[in-house]
Amino acid sequence: MYRPSWTTILSVCFLAYMANSMWSLVKLYIPPTCPKGDKHCISNYLSDTSELSFLLFTSTKPRPSMGTDLKFLDHVDVVVSKDKSTSATVKFPKTVLKNGTMYMAVFAVPKLAKSVDKTKKDWWREPISDPKTSYTLTRLTEHSIPEAETFNLLGEESPSPKKATPLDRSRPTTHLRSKVILSVMTDPVTMSMHDVPPELARVITLTGDKKNYLPILYVDELSMRLRDLRIVNATDVTSDVEIVYRPISFGKLRLFLQFYAALSSMHTMGFTNKDTDEVKGIFADTNLVLLLVTFGVSTVHLLFDFLAFKNDVNFWRGKKTVEGLSRKTILWRAFSQSVIFLYLMDEETSYLVLIPAGIGALIEIWKVTKALHIKFSFSSGFTYGKDTADEASTAQLDDTAMKYLSWVLYPLCIGGAVYSLVYTPHKSWYSWTIQTTVNGVYAFGFLFMLPQLFLNYKLKSVAHLPWRAFMYKAFNTFIDDLFAFIITM
Repeated sequence: MYRPSWTTILSVCFLAYMANSMWSLVKLYIPPTCPKGDKHCISNYLSDTSELSFLLFTSTKPRPSMGTDLKFLDHVDVVVSKDKSTSATVKFPKTVLKNGTMYMAVFAVPKLAKSVDKTKKDWWREPISDPKTSYTLTRLTEHSIPEAETFNLLGEESPSPKKATPLDRSRPTTHLRSKVILSVMTDPVTMSMHDVPPELARVITLTGDKKNYLPILYVDELSMRLRDLRIVNATDVTSDVEIVYRPISFGKLRLFLQFYAALSSMHTMGFTNKDTDEVKGIFADTNLVLLLVTFGVSTVHLLFDFLAFKNDVNFWRGKKTVEGLSRKTILWRAFSQSVIFLYLMDEETSYLVLIPAGIGALIEIWKVTKALHIKFSFSSGFTYGKDTADEASTAQLDDTAMKYLSWVLYPLCIGGAVYSLVYTPHKSWYSWTIQTTVNGVYAFGFLFMLPQLFLNYKLKSVAHLPWRAFMYKAFNTFIDDLFAFIITM
């Protein structure tokens, strides 16, 4: 009687869970309906041809009042079904220049009449008091650690006579969002008041007759990335902010609201904005089909990663001899994974990427101890086992292959290091060392397959290789190459 292994059971459960998650995403895009005659039906106040005016204000208060807390910034007229982009100049108050916080208040009102006199003081008070006004508040600044400065390590100075003041990276400083994306839900969705999705219930406002809901105004937080932040210096007076309007669909609005709530939960668990910044890119500017393809490909990719890891560990746990295996290749993998881990640390990469890279480096180092017969005990410390005759023969062939490889590899690496030193700015000598080494790993790592190929040719056998792990890694490589043009793996 066939009994499935734990690996098979876990793999099936994982695929079922991901399929359920993908179906949950699809359901977000299916709007609720309301039967005819239901007195509790509510409809969208807007149509595709509706026009709105966005009145923008700045404030230093998280809950500004209608009085002196609001400083008028600009107004933007839009047709709700069409994209629009403009620019506004923000004036910094003294509190913001002293590492304070600034907010942007947005009011969506029916399009302003041409008769409105915008030269009068506080002319905006009457439009934002309209009962058909929608309102939201967003942060215009963020506190973030400034990016480390780079310079030429050989001492060539900038032609500018005045040296810039070094940035203080010991604490977060105020950064301005260079772009704010505003959206209004434009789909003609009619639903019962009892069937309003929970994430929309917090942002939906009904008209006085409770038959329509006002424009759902949303600030797109997912499209705001750390690379869009600009540091605010103490000498700055004003700065330009790009104001972008994009209509948003019912399903995408639900997806963004749910995912932003999930990101907020991750922040409460200790994740930083840098940790979650790359995750935002999966959902921002993505339609439903591409999102489902991304989830499906990532699911298969993750499953093959797990299976390759499992079979690789099982292979090396039971391996008593390294006959037919290139030690130079094993050492290179351990070295390259360690260098990549140190490079990611130097680049201050998200822990979501850094932790898996660290685990991979530890596994490769463990393989080295198996290949070199290194053992450790508290009584005798490190001990080194002796090679068998077959292992000694393999090592001799390995040395021969490495000799030929070094004639090509060393000049290329040295040339790349010198070029980087002369023409590329770096944060420090350590940063140059790590970046140059990792560039060599990425550019010439494929050359280190040659010693193992040379051994396979001389031994006329490939039976000693971990074929299962290789096949799963090959499938992942195929997936990476196939979907690299649309998905960041």
